[in-house]
Amino acid sequence: QVQLVESGGGIVQAGGSLRLSCAAAASGSIFNVMYWYRQAPGKQRELVAAISRAGGTNYADSVKGRFTISRDNAKNTVYLQMNSLKPEDTAVYYCKAATPYGSHYWGQGTQVTVSS
Repeated sequence: QVQLVESGGGIVQAGGSLRLSCAAAASGSIFNVMYWYRQAPGKQRELVAAISRAGGTNYADSVKGRFTISRDNAKNTVYLQMNSLKPEDTAVYYCKAATPYGSHYWGQGTQVTVSS
């Protein structure tokens, strides 16, 4: 059984920073790609960033230059450093982990609120 636990969300003023963490409690599991998604009220869930096991990254245009995704493979943990936050970044942020066998696992989400 795989469990993903996010942390680091909160309330921050525009221009501020937050760092999200997502730890996968999965003994012996290997994740090839790990992701961060977000879902704002009334909107569809959208991909924010992704990182391969080798460290290759991909970002949504809306966060390029402001957000940085990273991971620690030994700890099965993925991070999202968010700088220069804007009110439109307000959302519930979810991590997802994908195994080489096609299984995907989601975290429970963490709320990020950016005040203007």
